Amino acid sequence: MQVYPSHTFRRMLPALLGTAALLFSSGCGQTPRTLSTPTPQLPGNGGSPGGGSTVGGGSPQPGNGPLLLPSGALPVETREPQTHTVRASDLPAPGATPSVNNPPNVVSQPEGAKLSVPPGFAVYEWARDLQTPRVVTVAPNGDVFVAESGANRVTVLRDTDNDGKAEVRERFADGLRQPFGIAFYPPGPNPTHVYVANTDSVVRFPYKNGDAKASGSPETIVSDLPGGGYNQHWTRNVVFSPNGTKMYVSVGSKGNVAVEEEKRAAILEYNPDGTGYRVYASGLRNPVGLAFNPVTGALWSAVNERDGLGDDLVPDYATAVKPDGFYGWPWYYIGGNDQPDFPDRPELKDKTLVPDVLFTSHTAALGIDFYTGSQFPAAYKNSAFVALHGSWNRSARSGYEVVRIRMDAGGRPTGGYEDFLSGWKTADGKVWGRPVDVAVDSQGGLLITDDGAGKIFRVLYAGGSQAVKPAQKDAAK
Repeated sequence: MQVYPSHTFRRMLPALLGTAALLFSSGCGQTPRTLSTPTPQLPGNGGSPGGGSTVGGGSPQPGNGPLLLPSGALPVETREPQTHTVRASDLPAPGATPSVNNPPNVVSQPEGAKLSVPPGFAVYEWARDLQTPRVVTVAPNGDVFVAESGANRVTVLRDTDNDGKAEVRERFADGLRQPFGIAFYPPGPNPTHVYVANTDSVVRFPYKNGDAKASGSPETIVSDLPGGGYNQHWTRNVVFSPNGTKMYVSVGSKGNVAVEEEKRAAILEYNPDGTGYRVYASGLRNPVGLAFNPVTGALWSAVNERDGLGDDLVPDYATAVKPDGFYGWPWYYIGGNDQPDFPDRPELKDKTLVPDVLFTSHTAALGIDFYTGSQFPAAYKNSAFVALHGSWNRSARSGYEVVRIRMDAGGRPTGGYEDFLSGWKTADGKVWGRPVDVAVDSQGGLLITDDGAGKIFRVLYAGGSQAVKPAQKDAAK
């Protein structure tokens, strides 16, 4: 595939974008149509971790210079994103609808089923045949680390020839215990360790850029995390503050709703060596995704709320987590809403915080990341992306998509959330994928793990109008 010089590309750009606009345009309310993605060369970009470093100590890392879109984009449907708003003031009474057991039966991709993205975006199947891929984290040199939780290992993936597939796959570490969170320390271009959060501990391995296999045995940093938990509440995530002075670990509840030990339903703070423990925030029933807002510096989390109160209670959410903040569980939910069958605790009710962004109930909000790349249109800069794994406790399925939270210039959410990558849930109720985590790669693409199909998808912007204007759908659910 030819790479054009920059001056030639500048002359071609208007024609390319005009053609792309015709290919990708799909107005709100129109029937979505299949997209056959062209493969023009677009400007290079750089995501948060990369930018011209090397893979494995020698191979030039893609992202330094023009980005050549790989061939083999998946057929997709394009539609203008709709904004959904769930308001705390509009929540129904507990039990307004029956509580149901409606788990997904994940099937192979049905014939004709396609993923859906906003106009101008392309989707690639970047990796497959993974065993329960959960958290995905991008190393400073561009390597992609994924927790294969079902196999108790962490795997390193690379696409060294930019063909849209990860052709290099190495086991970095195995023999772990339901690994989930992965974080590099210290933050910055030259980490010395990679930390892994097991269900009951945090361990670290020595690391230098390009390592595809751990060069030493794991060192236990935190040994006493409560393991396991209600349904999928075995997940433990780990991130470091941007300045590297603190480590944050998320721990979900053991049950649906009950008074539990201090380290449950909380985000815990440590020093990087495991000392300095304190509860950073509590009352968070199952905080899964953790990420720092690049504008405000605040720690954000994606949180699963309780089941059993009907289709529309209790909304899951994403929120900036306030230090020493209390978010209600198990006594209250979404502010001062009383938990049925729990005694009143006025001293807790008065300080229960309302989360920033509410999602439709039972969507199972898991991974969260902020878009710090520049491959997407400028309007996406610093937006938050959240993976909604999908419901089991709702009569009409919710979730099974990746959504976007728009942020204003000050890094504050503008209201509601909008569809970004969807289609794993079909009109007749079939489910053929379940997104878990999101991460911005070294070229500014968005990676999405799917533990239902054992795949990693990648989203790139392929052209069209830079002004992606969502159709408003202001509907409390």
